[in-house]
Order: sequence, then C-alpha cells, then structure tokens
Amino acid sequence: MQITIDIPDDIASQLEPLKDQLPQILALGMQELAANPSTGFSGLTEILEFFAQMPSAQEILNLRLSPSVQADIEALLEKNRTEGFNDRDRQLWQHYEFIEHLVRLAKAQALLKLHQAS
Repeated sequence: MQITIDIPDDIASQLEPLKDQLPQILALGMQELAANPSTGFSGLTEILEFFAQMPSAQEILNLRLSPSVQADIEALLEKNRTEGFNDRDRQLWQHYEFIEHLVRLAKAQALLKLHQAS
C-alpha cells in the first residue's frame, strides 16, 4: 500500500536519511501511541509501574485500581449495557481483562509466598 502525507519540512529533513526504515518507524510509533496513557488506556501502565517498584507480597495483595481506571472500566461497562461495544471498546475491554489476569496471577503468587513464610 502506498500512502502520501504532508509533513513539516523539518521533520521531512530528519526522515530523509531514514526513508527505507519508515515502515518500522511508523509501526513503533503506533505501538507507542497504543501504550501511551493519554490515548485512554492507562491501566497497564499503572500496573507495570507498580510492579517495577518490586512491591512486597503484602503490597501486591493490597493492590487496587486507581479511581480513574476504575471509573474508565465502569463507564465501559455502562456503555456495553446501553449501546454495546464497538471494535475499539472491545479491544479496550480485552486489555482490561488481560490486566486483571496479570494481577490475579501476581496476587496468587503473593499469597503463596506469604503462606510459605509463615
């Protein structure tokens, strides 16, 4: 597929030496956009940042969603009840399910660790 876009001259001059790598650059940019909290999906970012802090087993068991992520989930559930999901909503819901799965696994491991320690 061929796509033509207009971009500012300063960006065009930066891209000129990289023109053979444009498909990879665009793919990475799209991945970054999808992972960016400002795009409306910050739940995974928050969880990853939490786990990156190497929390204790008890901190993992105490982990709760932030109020903003909880509100996003509740709004999505309400939309599903009233209007139904579009493709983007369905994808977002699958992300939240994945996060829930990761957190449940972490909490199960944390509980085992606490039981083994006592």
